Amino acid sequence: MANLSLLQQDIEKKIEETKQKFKNEYVQESDKYDSRDVDRLQKDDALVEAYLTWRQYSVDDALKMIDDSFLWRKEFGLNDLTESSIPKWMFETGAVFLHGYDKEGNKLFWFKVKLHTKDAKTIMDKKKYVAFWLERYAKREPGMPLTVVFDMADSGISNIDMDFVKYIINCFKVYYPKFLSKMIIVDMPWIMNAAWKIVKTWLGPEAISKLKFASKNEIQTFIDPEYLPLHMGGMDPFKYSYPPLPDDDFQTPTCENGPIVSEDDNESKEGESEGKELESSFSSEVAVKPKKVQSLKLDDNDKGDCRTKGARKPLTTFKGPLLNVSPAEELSFGTKESERKCLIILDNVSKNQVAFKVRTTAPEKYRVKPSNSSCEPGASVDIVVSLHGGYQASLQDRFLVMAAEMEQNAGAGSPELAQFWKDVPKTKIMDHRYTTINVSSWTGMGICEYLFIRFYYQFIQGAGSHLIFISQMILLFDNVLLYIHKNLV
Repeated sequence: MANLSLLQQDIEKKIEETKQKFKNEYVQESDKYDSRDVDRLQKDDALVEAYLTWRQYSVDDALKMIDDSFLWRKEFGLNDLTESSIPKWMFETGAVFLHGYDKEGNKLFWFKVKLHTKDAKTIMDKKKYVAFWLERYAKREPGMPLTVVFDMADSGISNIDMDFVKYIINCFKVYYPKFLSKMIIVDMPWIMNAAWKIVKTWLGPEAISKLKFASKNEIQTFIDPEYLPLHMGGMDPFKYSYPPLPDDDFQTPTCENGPIVSEDDNESKEGESEGKELESSFSSEVAVKPKKVQSLKLDDNDKGDCRTKGARKPLTTFKGPLLNVSPAEELSFGTKESERKCLIILDNVSKNQVAFKVRTTAPEKYRVKPSNSSCEPGASVDIVVSLHGGYQASLQDRFLVMAAEMEQNAGAGSPELAQFWKDVPKTKIMDHRYTTINVSSWTGMGICEYLFIRFYYQFIQGAGSHLIFISQMILLFDNVLLYIHKNLV
């Protein structure tokens, strides 16, 4: 522990040194950068550590990266870039979009190369278009990496713009630290081999290992068929269309009495573009910080007294500005009857009534009750998430809990809630996201794989604070040991 503490002290010193040097040596002209980016850097240690990690903790190299990144952000107006800032025809082409997940649960960022043509008149629009998607994702999923997929099917030399490709690489190499999980080139024609050899020279040592080449027969090594298009041997029926933007994968789940037809359906018709973007009630500075997780100890008397029969009681809690949400990060499902239900507990810590609703990327697989309701001040609500028979949970399944504070004496019926969600400003919405895991195959090897994935996301991808990481890993091992004791021993 002494060595770990020393390591943490060294990292904290480098973070402070980086912030101080940037302030003293780079922020000399008041209009050189966007002041919002400068303020965020001074307040957000996790962001500073991301730059340091990407540059092997060299303060000078990290400062150069921050400088390049902030200059670019101001040039492109990233903090003010919206859907209306981009020419409509860019969205209509379907050449770039977010859709689906790889096997590690990373969002897929698709580039349909055959739809690109080299044109000096539109290159700036294309660059802003890519920046729009990256910034949109960074705000919605802070700290979560992307997998870039270049779909080369039916493409040729005329579709390759080397300047544009270099820009895409720089986005991950310089502008968004630790954002790239991998870059997959699918079905590359042999005639383009020379071009991609040049591309490799642009990749730094930290990114070269992330470049993967795959045929349509090999792509399933990285992506399951459910998120692959038909021409890659997949089963995904998705077809790009605009409007609306295609990246909002969260849909209304099934309630106890069947599918919900309410404000969520109206949102998909009326709330296109910016209205569908779920902005957290936290500022972007707060959103990127690690979530505070508190272990909930269970005594012997509690073990047989679950709040909801058949659903396992959560062991961790995320403390939010409106609600404390349990569990903190994951929903665990299995094939046993006792493993097909999960309990989400919402505790209202605000002074007013709070409306909430639950959405998922896999509405056909889960039933949620209640999925759209409200919670009185100081009260607690139990939400049961049930996995339908014949289905298995996967890492790609995500859940989103949305919450917003209501006015005093506001109605809590279905019509009032529907109107409330139409009217509430997006900046007032707190959102909390869950991944899912399947524990049904947890043999010794399965547990090792799970621990490796959790270690990868919390440490390699940046936990923000290594002391927080240590405490989370201790809690993680406690939970795994508890599972082994109950199910494998």
